Amino acid sequence: MSVLTRDEAQTRAQLLEVHRYTIDLDLTRGEDTFDSRTVIHFTARTAGNTFVELKPAALRAVTLDGQPLDPETLVDNRLPLTGLTAGAHELRVEADMRYSRTGEGMHRFTDPTDGETYLYTQLFLEDDQRVFAAFDQPDLKAVFELTVTAPDGWTVLGNGIAEHQGAGRWTLAPTPRISTYLVAVAAGPWHSVRTEHAGLPFGIHCRRSLAPYLNADADEILGITRACYDRYHEKFEEPYPFDSYDQAFVPEFNAGAMENPGLVTFRDEFVYRSAVTDTERQTRAMVIAHEMAHMWFGDLVTLQWWDDIWLNESFAEYMGYQTLTEATRFTETWTDFAVTRKGWGYDADQRPSTHPVAPDPGAVPDTASAMLNFDGISYAKGASALRQLVTWLGEKDFLAGINTHFARHKFANATLADFIDNLASATDRDVHAWAARWLRTTGVDTLTPAVTETEGTWHLSVGRQGSRPHRLAVGAYDRDPIDGASLVLRERFEVDVPQDESATARPGRRPALVVLNDGDLTYAKIRLDEQSEEPALRNLSAVPDALTRAVLWNTLRDMVRDGELAPADYLETALAHLPEETDLAIVQGVLAFAHGQIADRYLPAAERPAALATLRNICRDLIRRTEDGNGTGLRLTAVRHFIDAATQPDGIQDWFRTGGVPGGPELDPELRWRILRRLAVLGATDEADIAAELARDPSATGQEGAARCRAALPTPEAKAAAWAGMFEDDSLSNYLFTATAQGFWQPEQAALVRDYIPRYYRDAKAVADRRGPAIAEAAGRYAFPHFAVDKESLHLGEEFLRDTASIPSLHRKLTDQLDDLRRALAVRGN
Repeated sequence: MSVLTRDEAQTRAQLLEVHRYTIDLDLTRGEDTFDSRTVIHFTARTAGNTFVELKPAALRAVTLDGQPLDPETLVDNRLPLTGLTAGAHELRVEADMRYSRTGEGMHRFTDPTDGETYLYTQLFLEDDQRVFAAFDQPDLKAVFELTVTAPDGWTVLGNGIAEHQGAGRWTLAPTPRISTYLVAVAAGPWHSVRTEHAGLPFGIHCRRSLAPYLNADADEILGITRACYDRYHEKFEEPYPFDSYDQAFVPEFNAGAMENPGLVTFRDEFVYRSAVTDTERQTRAMVIAHEMAHMWFGDLVTLQWWDDIWLNESFAEYMGYQTLTEATRFTETWTDFAVTRKGWGYDADQRPSTHPVAPDPGAVPDTASAMLNFDGISYAKGASALRQLVTWLGEKDFLAGINTHFARHKFANATLADFIDNLASATDRDVHAWAARWLRTTGVDTLTPAVTETEGTWHLSVGRQGSRPHRLAVGAYDRDPIDGASLVLRERFEVDVPQDESATARPGRRPALVVLNDGDLTYAKIRLDEQSEEPALRNLSAVPDALTRAVLWNTLRDMVRDGELAPADYLETALAHLPEETDLAIVQGVLAFAHGQIADRYLPAAERPAALATLRNICRDLIRRTEDGNGTGLRLTAVRHFIDAATQPDGIQDWFRTGGVPGGPELDPELRWRILRRLAVLGATDEADIAAELARDPSATGQEGAARCRAALPTPEAKAAAWAGMFEDDSLSNYLFTATAQGFWQPEQAALVRDYIPRYYRDAKAVADRRGPAIAEAAGRYAFPHFAVDKESLHLGEEFLRDTASIPSLHRKLTDQLDDLRRALAVRGN
């Protein structure tokens, strides 16, 4: 398929003004294809030639101003429009379009629980071409009027209010001017909970089989939605720009959510079938807040070209966390950001594939390269940069600039230059210079304190590896004079780096612990001065503020990755402090890193059993600590990680057989599938047990659980079947492909799967070429042989990237995977 280049988009934008799309979709034509009829009204400013994009199963008819065009002129996804005269034109396109099983275009899903079918669109970037004909670029906005024919008994949702005309016919209210990739339709026998807020209809929707679970959480979901809506209206002068606000939880969704105006789509794992922690509920709330922020930044004002996608995502990420903190019960969301999102950004920024938050225009020459920038830099680093900007600029001036931006560019498009100019209009500070240092550069600065003491005064200077200016807080902590173990905050003060003076002088003796970036207001790796290292390691759980503890845990994490702290020492620190930790996000983040990176990758195979034993000891301590019924989230987290770290089947088999953990929790579907997968890895279950559990839980998540378990069985036959399902038979949906990949590679089965490692690269390329970017991403992320931390595996991957061309999404993912492999080898000392 042809990809759109930036130059082509600029040429077409100069030629055309697009006014209106009238789209008619018939979803009653069968299981493979649907009917799509598109009428586009546009004006050519001058005479010229251009093209419209479409990816049909069959192109039946095309007319331009009533004159037929030859469907055979469609090449790849482009239909040429030649000899346009200056003035108004009408293009009509009739096509058969193919349903998707990969989460791209019009995705079709049949619920195994009850046999009901659901359809929804995910049209981001260029997948709208899988549904209707379009001049497909973000700066050719238009009004969209959709009509949908659906089976009887179905409900149709869209960007505007939907009205049922009878006989399965639905009309959607015309949209304001929006970009092609933001059009949305969802159709099926949805279960809906509807309400009204601020004079607008609000609704939440899910599959019928999930109705009891959505009903149980409806008050929470709608309460978060209302609170965020009201808070955004306090921050933003422009009112919400659409006629309704629906949130649909849809199956097999590739992203966390998508900001379609008026119809936000979420992955339906956010409708919880099993017990979850409060941190997981906070994550769902943050995604709700993030997507709502996009209604203004992304939908009302849209990027002109894909090099500015960070503006959408960084802004929504920052506003989501900040607004959730201000407007809901989730007041500690920045701790979760520090533990989970910052590491994502730091890791991405230290790989060869790093890029500036705001890439240079030439760095995103086409739509294929644009997809590569949806990463920890565009989200986590960008949000961190905006948080630092607010710290430096002040929230009042920041919001004043944002509101100017909305007013100047509403229902239109804007660039980074527009954004910076609008911020600059609200302040005397040099925002342009700040942007050049923060947004146009790559890499992570490292900040290290130097502390000296003279009589009655201690002095702080901050060393910096990097070039960015930082405004950050410094925390000075003393040992508690009563118990000697706890730490108490003496003072917290702000410094600018680089400092105006060589040192900052503070009265009193030097503190026991000095923490740079206390409060996590900047984006930088933090180190400790020599005298602070011992109290940090010994008293980490006694630091009073959770966000400060998160900063310290990130310091230890970065030190392990940089070869400055032994992985075993990190585990010992976790063993000493996690059983006393009160913040659930920290416990989850530290355990995830300790298992997924340290035990599985950074330690040699011979040391892995001892590492897993340490993790089990941490989990036992947490389980004992929560025997009184307090800390249910901590207990659930500990049970999950105990299961994953089990090396003998007996204990978890007893839980599985009795249906619960002594003292709780009872085993819900998530825990039962988790235990069964671990038993499969250990060779303590078989196909009969998996089939029995699937009969007990025949849901979509049950199907995924069974796929993981079957791929994890330690037999040659199971591995061969799983491999064929992923790489030879293209019938697996995106979710079942991912589940199979998650089960396949297991460190305990290294000898069994060793021969698949050289096959991986060839087969991953082939499936990526056949099935496209979504499966390529899954093949690169989940099907990569993470356990194989050795030079031979690295050599195979490097040779493949050097000698073989693959589609950009796979190439980028493999580049990152191999860099992580190099780092793991370096941490091991190889």
